[in-house]
Amino acid sequence: MPRDFLKGAKDEYDVVVIGSGLAGMTSANILGRAGHRVLLLEQHYKLGGLATWFLRPGGHTFDISLHGFPHGMIKSCRRYWNRDISDRIVQLKNIRFDNPQFSLTTTFNREDFTRLLTTDFGLAPQTVSDFFDTARGMNFYDDQTTTTRQLFDRFFPGRDDVVRLLMEPITYANGSTLEDPAITYGIVFSNFMSKGVFIYEGGTDDLIARMKKELEANGVDIRINCGVDKIDVENGRVAAVHTRGRRIGCRAVVSNANLRTTILKMIGTEKLDRSFVEETEAVRLNNSSTQVYMALKEGEEIDESSGDLFFTSTSKEFRTDRLLSRDITSRTFSFYYPRARPDKKKERYAIVSSTNANWSDWADLSEEDYKASKADLVETTIDALDNYLPGVRDKIDLAEAATPMTFNHYTQHEMGASFGTKFEGLAVSRALPQQVGGMYHAGSVGIIMSGWLGAINYGVIVSNEVDGQLTSESSHVG
Repeated sequence: MPRDFLKGAKDEYDVVVIGSGLAGMTSANILGRAGHRVLLLEQHYKLGGLATWFLRPGGHTFDISLHGFPHGMIKSCRRYWNRDISDRIVQLKNIRFDNPQFSLTTTFNREDFTRLLTTDFGLAPQTVSDFFDTARGMNFYDDQTTTTRQLFDRFFPGRDDVVRLLMEPITYANGSTLEDPAITYGIVFSNFMSKGVFIYEGGTDDLIARMKKELEANGVDIRINCGVDKIDVENGRVAAVHTRGRRIGCRAVVSNANLRTTILKMIGTEKLDRSFVEETEAVRLNNSSTQVYMALKEGEEIDESSGDLFFTSTSKEFRTDRLLSRDITSRTFSFYYPRARPDKKKERYAIVSSTNANWSDWADLSEEDYKASKADLVETTIDALDNYLPGVRDKIDLAEAATPMTFNHYTQHEMGASFGTKFEGLAVSRALPQQVGGMYHAGSVGIIMSGWLGAINYGVIVSNEVDGQLTSESSHVG
């Protein structure tokens, strides 16, 4: 008899959270802590969304997206999760770059970048200071017409090498391009520049296990393998969700699913203003990614001078279209040393190569061509790595690839989007409660809200709004 994943679930909750990415889990945790009855539904068999991991024979564990986030994660995790989690966030101090224009190592903070830009790149100290101050002063409500390219042209005209240094890590972190609004670059860049790049020590599996424990302690009812097919709207308000053949009533819904999927499929266009539907349909998806996961044989090592994050490129100049090309010239290598999983019995080393990618380059391939392309991606990536770590091919025990199709399969994000939607998605996401009472969205939208810190903080913003709604309704009833 098939397992009933909803066994014991109530017929009604105060709020249903759809999706257990970091925004969804954070929303559920805050609302559960506030005393609301919360049901968290996840379509996959694991929590975490893209903040997840997978296991392979031989004791190999690969993290999907544990590649670095800003210092603000410590404060957000301490406040909205617990100190047990925040105390395990540590700094990565060895960030490397290698391309035809420069080769350098940095601690990736404002002080060190100022040193590099003034000494190695010969820029005037005042220009560098003014640029950092301008980026730090940006906020969500600033002018959106100025592009990132125009921002760089203002401070560093004709300096493609400077643009490369400042832009490549942010493109890797959240999919930004030079044509996007400057605020989508400036806000994220400033977050990283405050105190550098950090990582959760212990691996994503350890993090999600601790988050699950905290959710349960706060009374959140967690259900895996429970995708939502439909959100009922009655009299302009959310009334229920449909999952695995059951209708579960609720006063509010927080969707951590893709923004377009939430509105156009789960709610349905017939329940919404035509202008809002058109605005949603016009929201562009962000790009996807390819990754190659490489595990070293037991007993083999990588010297830590190889770096923590290594931005490599063979392209003579920085171009965002080249970053998305099937003809890969830029790869970011994340090195996982045994200290990344200090509690594990086996000291294993792993390397993950990440590259931004287009869905269209993979979606239309035949099964045979798709397998061949994945195999080629693995081989060319190992060849590229071997240029920096001679002999590494012989040390590798296991290597496999993920594509936009892979991310689509496991997360159900439209076109495998790794970073949600482009900037215009933020306005649509924020306007959703005005269209449907009690309906909220928290996820990767508007580039600014991408990445681990953006996802958690957006979950905080939305959960506070939901709490306000539920509390107000309860007081009126009382």
